[in-house]
Amino acid sequence: MDFPVLSLLIVLPAAGALVVAVIPSSRRDLFLPVTTAITMIPFGVSVWILWTFEIRGAGLAIADRFQFTERVLWFDSLNISWNVGIDGMSLLLIMLTTFMFPISILASASIRKNIKMYMVLMLILESGLLGAFLALDLLLFFVFFEMTLLPMYLLIGIWGSENRIYAAVKFVIYTAAGSALMLTAIIWLAVVGGSAASGGGGPTFAFQDLTSIELSGTAQMWLFLAFAAAFAVKVPIFPFHTWLPDAHTEAPTAGSVLLAGVLLKLGTYGLLRFNLTLFPKAAVEAAPWIAALAVIGIVYGALVAIVQPDLKRLIAYTSVSHLGFIVLGTFALTSQGLQGGVIQMINHGLTTGALFLLVGMIYDRRKTRLISEYGGLGKVMPLCAGFFLFTALASVGLPGLNGFIGEFKVLIGSYLGLPIHAIVATLGVVLAAIYLLWSYERIFTGPIANAKNSYLADLNLREIGILVPVAALVLFLGLYPRPALDRIEPAVEAILERIESQTTFDVPTFGREVEVEAVGTEE
Repeated sequence: MDFPVLSLLIVLPAAGALVVAVIPSSRRDLFLPVTTAITMIPFGVSVWILWTFEIRGAGLAIADRFQFTERVLWFDSLNISWNVGIDGMSLLLIMLTTFMFPISILASASIRKNIKMYMVLMLILESGLLGAFLALDLLLFFVFFEMTLLPMYLLIGIWGSENRIYAAVKFVIYTAAGSALMLTAIIWLAVVGGSAASGGGGPTFAFQDLTSIELSGTAQMWLFLAFAAAFAVKVPIFPFHTWLPDAHTEAPTAGSVLLAGVLLKLGTYGLLRFNLTLFPKAAVEAAPWIAALAVIGIVYGALVAIVQPDLKRLIAYTSVSHLGFIVLGTFALTSQGLQGGVIQMINHGLTTGALFLLVGMIYDRRKTRLISEYGGLGKVMPLCAGFFLFTALASVGLPGLNGFIGEFKVLIGSYLGLPIHAIVATLGVVLAAIYLLWSYERIFTGPIANAKNSYLADLNLREIGILVPVAALVLFLGLYPRPALDRIEPAVEAILERIESQTTFDVPTFGREVEVEAVGTEE
């Protein structure tokens, strides 16, 4: 057996939490540097995985697309295993996760209450997220999926703003309700479908085994809806989104960064990994309806963002809009749409995470998020103004920055299969320019409208050090997205090949032919 690098990656943050837990509470000065150093270790491991990851061609079965796989029987009687693996799609999400955690820890310098508990919860949250993105056993995935719930609940409930308890409880109720339906579906699928996959040999929770079974259209639809309920809440898809603005607004800065940057991606990842792959017939049937909800979310989230007086709540509603593009690309069921959806997960994590970082930095200086309290900040905080404008333009989708390639692929891919949806979704791009650039104008341009803003300090070295790596990735992915797309493409093709093999749906070939021809030319 090869070295279990994925298990190491999952366990490292949890082991780091034990290290932080034994540091004496009196040594408050150690928690930030020690936790930052601990989170840099998983990032280093993920860079090594990225470096050694092989880009495999088309034609392989879904199970054969995974690398660094580990499968060890855990509970014999139920056939539950420690089953983990990584493909191009999960690889990028792992990189995003391990990249955002050191940044989020460094952004937590303003935390003064219960610092030890805060850092321990952050590390446990990282282990849960990594495990969920790597798990190939459905019950193991569910355990990690739920493992992320308690740390985020406590981060919001203890270190959040004035209405933190309401936001934290609402977050738990919404997520738990969806998860209960998914657990029921997992058990049914493992017992009934798993027995069929093993020839009556008992249940199986292994994703690789369950992809080999064929279920009736009715069974697929019920299972699809149960899984989709959990993931729709986590994304969130309209109309299940109402918990998100409250959670974002009340969470501490690092909590908002991780919620937008990584945690919401569990929903979009789950739809791709499980709903499309395990229930292709139901996915084809439900695609136009879910895509319609995504488009409603794109326009609705943008319109509500425009009228928000609270800057952090404005950014929260942009997530509702931008995540709608990811869901639209996913259920366009085209190669371009799926590739755009996956890379947009990374783009949204970077740009929205950076916007929340900037909002937190401004809030630390003025203790208010009301846009009306600002004006003319560019005169006293030119570096902050520059980073905000750069990130806002990336989020809008300016060519040359990362947001463009994701939205462009989503819209192109969606137009191939769902032209009306794609046309309406373009309105979200226009509205994004309005709410982000208008907020920039009101906060940073013009004369200093409030005397309290006259003496605000610009970004310090720690804050610049936090933002520069994010900005560098935003620029790199905008100018040269090919390395990311090359790793996404085989995983996307495997999903589309399964949909075509299990249904009568013909995936539009424009884009798929272009990608295959390009790869063939290089070879």
